Amino acid sequence: MGERVTIRDVAARAGVSVATVSRVLAGNYATSAGARTKVLRAVKDLDYVINPHARALAGAGRKTVAVLISQVTSPFYAKVAQGVEEESAKRDRLCLVCTTGGDPARELAVVQMMREQAAEAVVLVGGVAEDDEYRARMSRYAQSLAAAGSRLVLCGRPAPSPDVPAIVVEYDNEAGAHAITSYLLGAGHRDIVLLGFEPGHTTGEARVSGYRRALAEHGLPPGAARVYGTHFGRGAGYDIVGALLDESGGRPDFTAIVAGDDESAAAAVRALQEHGLRVPDDISVVGYNDDQVARDVTPRLTTVHIPAEELGRTAVRLALDGAQLTGPERHLLGTHIVIRESVRPLPRA
Repeated sequence: MGERVTIRDVAARAGVSVATVSRVLAGNYATSAGARTKVLRAVKDLDYVINPHARALAGAGRKTVAVLISQVTSPFYAKVAQGVEEESAKRDRLCLVCTTGGDPARELAVVQMMREQAAEAVVLVGGVAEDDEYRARMSRYAQSLAAAGSRLVLCGRPAPSPDVPAIVVEYDNEAGAHAITSYLLGAGHRDIVLLGFEPGHTTGEARVSGYRRALAEHGLPPGAARVYGTHFGRGAGYDIVGALLDESGGRPDFTAIVAGDDESAAAAVRALQEHGLRVPDDISVVGYNDDQVARDVTPRLTTVHIPAEELGRTAVRLALDGAQLTGPERHLLGTHIVIRESVRPLPRA
């Protein structure tokens, strides 16, 4: 009692050699039906647990895919991780979900750990500040993983330099922001603010770019773009909208809000309602991501749908099925608008 059961204990209980037990457990050697039955019965009786390190050294370890996300509480990250897990399970792989908190040092440590554990693929998820340090870091990751027979997949992240052996799976972020802003412009809105800009961050920069492009295509001058905030989330929506309304004495000089994500859109709706304004009768609000909160808030939010789970599934599929890489392999998934009840058309002038 209290001592770890060993493979020798299993062999003694089954009345076979240690080598026979090893072959049965590995599952890739021919053994007699009788020997297999004896070994499996002994394993069950003794509650034997296979040593994963020894099994990996023998080349029979469970194939593994790792997905690294900033946090598990984000609906977007959670859905991508779900897609990775589903496709991994479908292919009889173990999926490890790791969080980094956005810390590059933690990310590096986990990537190195997955390299040592011989993970087949390492999937990094989410926008970043794209600079020389980022590009150098991704190059090191990709090269070191490739040398160990693994693959780096950048999911919703920009591609590194052309000679880096990585798979890039993206969604059309700018097109989504362009489409949702164009939808508001088509509904007669001209005074549209954007919430949740993250300066230097690839996700936020792309959404601002799509927003500005839509305004320009509808003949509005550059000064018509009004961008607020330094992050996404509830704080961006509630605090910024509250401040804008306080500054205007409760009489907003805008008719519509494009929020950086659905959480900030829902918080913006709350701030508007607390100031006595109705959505969409007084102010129209749209979100981005198509998270569950977009369907739970009243009114339900018009938003941009990101194929988050498909991003995860595609990342695994390409990593496990792809050919030898000599440079980045890029794949772009589309986004689309989901129309609900948070936008009111304005009368034509």
